[in-house]
Amino acid sequence: MKRFVDMRLFLLLLLLFPAQPGQLSAGEQPDLRLDAEEKQQGEFFIAIVTGLDKPPRLWFDGTLYKMFLQPDGSFRALLPVGVMQTPGRYAVLAVNERWQEKIPVQVHSGNYPVQNVWLDKKTSGLRATIEEKQRVKAALETQTDTRLWAGTFLMPAEGRKSSPFGVKRSYNGAPVSSYHKGIDIAAPQGTVIKSPAGGKVILCGYEADAFKVHGNTVLIDHGHGVTSIYLHMHEIDVSPGDMVHKGDRIGTIGSTGISTGPHLHWGVYLYGTSVDPELFVQRAY
Repeated sequence: MKRFVDMRLFLLLLLLFPAQPGQLSAGEQPDLRLDAEEKQQGEFFIAIVTGLDKPPRLWFDGTLYKMFLQPDGSFRALLPVGVMQTPGRYAVLAVNERWQEKIPVQVHSGNYPVQNVWLDKKTSGLRATIEEKQRVKAALETQTDTRLWAGTFLMPAEGRKSSPFGVKRSYNGAPVSSYHKGIDIAAPQGTVIKSPAGGKVILCGYEADAFKVHGNTVLIDHGHGVTSIYLHMHEIDVSPGDMVHKGDRIGTIGSTGISTGPHLHWGVYLYGTSVDPELFVQRAY
């Protein structure tokens, strides 16, 4: 794997921040590794740093990401590549007071298609309330130090995948203004929704309250910056603070909020950025 270290900045950091005891593990030099040097929009890089006793600062595309301690003593972060991120060359940079390392990476287009969505006048006029936006955004950006999931994720409901992740959306013939931040699973109202992995319920929102667009909503924190969201539900069978296990019932499919029929919208987020949920079904991270 290609690596580049800016020695001038490295020496400057040594002058500005003298060596502190406990920064480096005895007999081991710091090392930054990635699972790959190329990813598509909607995927993510796995960044691992070894040889340190404290997590370094980790940067990607101008954003600082928290790294989480692993059982083997390393630090890890799943770095999301946004669907709207411009394809091209970037770099992942890890740095602390005594060391830095940078790895160049390439982001490719996901080649997502455009989907035309037609809504009636009443539905198309709905807008998310301020409370709805704020509560969902804050919950999606949750970063818990304890990892709460293990292994692969389950598909949360049985049914037909009616809309895949990343599809760009044109509403009622207007120019593309957004993209699909999850997958839609079409099934009859009342179909059981299960938690795809272990986690903690951190948000339950109701259409009758303020969730006019998302409809009845559940959001689960899986730890280490990973969250998942479930929209347009009919019944919600959990409450904030509940701990759920893989396969536990959390509610049923409905058509609340802005919805053209009974279905579940399921999204997975890393540090508040949506990624393809099926990546977590196909492989354990």
